Amino acid sequence: MDKENVKNNITMKELPLSERPYEKCEQYGAGALSDAELLAVVIRTGGRGERATELATRVINSTPGKRIGTLSQMSLSELAGIRGIGRVKAVQLACLTEITKRMMSPGLLTGQLLCTEPGKVAAYFMPKMKFLEYEQVRLLILNGRNALEHEIIISNGSFNSASASPREIFYNALKHKAVSVIVLHNHPSGDPSPSREDILLTKRLSDTGAMIGIPLLDHIITGDNRYVSMRESGYGI
Repeated sequence: MDKENVKNNITMKELPLSERPYEKCEQYGAGALSDAELLAVVIRTGGRGERATELATRVINSTPGKRIGTLSQMSLSELAGIRGIGRVKAVQLACLTEITKRMMSPGLLTGQLLCTEPGKVAAYFMPKMKFLEYEQVRLLILNGRNALEHEIIISNGSFNSASASPREIFYNALKHKAVSVIVLHNHPSGDPSPSREDILLTKRLSDTGAMIGIPLLDHIITGDNRYVSMRESGYGI
């Protein structure tokens, strides 16, 4: 049995009726629960002499910015290191955040995402990238209908001339027989405003694509539920 499931733990059943998240959810709906109460339903039991809601509050206070929305930024080891969580609860929380991310992403199959509208492309990829603590560069390989054929992670770290060079981008484009491409990268700050380097590199990628016959349709920068399309903004494409 896991260490957190000892008899000194305070369980949901031991809480007053007014403080039981299960009963509150049944009576008023899940929307009535606080962040700590929602997390307590997943955690189920607290630590020694601690209610599940109190443990849930400590988990939230351990996240970046002390927000439940940044729970997915924590690694398994970081979660397991929180007193009262341990291995099993850490895995449960990690799976919860992954379920949330997948539910936020449209369930599209390869070839179904038409990349003619930057807003739709951004809406598909933002849930995958918004919680990353580092910049990630993705290359979208498009067919003759501008539909997504392949999605390639080019680099994790930062968006610069080394991580997203024309050579690296178009080597992969040629390898996968792209008709055209879109480049995406995220800004972990949540602000998708392009930097000077973003603009210069977009121009280099656009010029290279035009020269070899695989046009860069767009470079999209994603943030926290916001995005910038370099094509729509007139930056170098």
